[in-house]
Amino acid sequence: MRRHRSNLGTLLQHVHVSGPLSRAALAERMGVNRSTILALTAELAGAGLVREEAPTGTTGAGRPSFVVRPESERFFVLAFDVAVDRLVAARVGLGGPILDRRSVARSRVGADLDTVVRELAAMGRELLDAAPPGAVVAGVGASYCGMIRPGDGMVRYGPEMGWVDQAFGTELERALGIGLPVAVGNEAHLGALAEFARGAGVGHPDLIYLHGDVGVGGGILVGGKLLGGEGGYGCEVGHMLVNPVGGRPCLCGSAGCLEAETGEHAILAAAGRPELFGRDAVRQVVCDAEAGQLRAAGAMAEIGDWLGIGVANLINLFNPGVVIFGGMLREVYAVAAPEVAARIAQHAMPVSRERTELRLSGLRDDATLLGAADRGFGALLADPLVSLK
Repeated sequence: MRRHRSNLGTLLQHVHVSGPLSRAALAERMGVNRSTILALTAELAGAGLVREEAPTGTTGAGRPSFVVRPESERFFVLAFDVAVDRLVAARVGLGGPILDRRSVARSRVGADLDTVVRELAAMGRELLDAAPPGAVVAGVGASYCGMIRPGDGMVRYGPEMGWVDQAFGTELERALGIGLPVAVGNEAHLGALAEFARGAGVGHPDLIYLHGDVGVGGGILVGGKLLGGEGGYGCEVGHMLVNPVGGRPCLCGSAGCLEAETGEHAILAAAGRPELFGRDAVRQVVCDAEAGQLRAAGAMAEIGDWLGIGVANLINLFNPGVVIFGGMLREVYAVAAPEVAARIAQHAMPVSRERTELRLSGLRDDATLLGAADRGFGALLADPLVSLK
């Protein structure tokens, strides 16, 4: 019975991540016979989680294998993404499509748990009210730009906003009032998992995801598993020391950290625009650099230099198959790639770097949101029929 329930979850996980799959493909992936797949899909279809359809456009001898599709419109999760300057809420269907979305700006005013929870809960209720009749919310997931305690969604430390031991997960669960726990994760950790599942990291179980927002976060997968560390607070690559002599002060209390040298504040200061802030201001520096504006181009070269040192250190430490640049770093890397590559060539050992690919995020700005959605789907995918009772 336990194996059967595990197989149900595994099959649903495959169609959730990969989309529609034939019975034959599922049998091959799971290492079971087609009669077992038939029985499993029948149970999941009976619960309304998947549907089976005859394939279209097939030719040749033999009976074509039916295709199993996730019921994306019927089963969904609420996914939330809390960044320094914005809040995003979405209804994400089984299989990963973003069905509906809301967003609001977040004021950079310090520890604002009550405001964040109130606004997220309001957007969540709007999304639930807009869902079609009969649709089932299967879970709730949230991404937060800070260090998250596994299990209860406590934000242990969020340096940009001064959050220390804030009960984010518990408070959001209470405010939503739908009887479902909120599964919370660090934004870059979730972004790494999402890129591995359906983005630029597919097929690369050893990967590093770098997420640029106001600061810099990181998620590291080793053998397809997130490197969490003793307490779940691992992969804080933004606080890796890259400039020990004369480095910019960092909000963590140190100086010369990767995020202090490559984050929003560093970019705007290097471009001679320290009075500005926000994504639009950073994007303007990037655009000006691409257009050949000398001060902006020099700023991007400086940022790329420090970013390259950080990436070289990570390559030497973890020998990843791919390094993915997400969030604002996606745009920064697009213009600073030569400096990053030069530092890697200079500082990363050849045997460590020879197979490492540098890629832009495939999920773009939705990587952390989709990672939060997958966290919300966790219970359903682990034991589909039991979680629906």
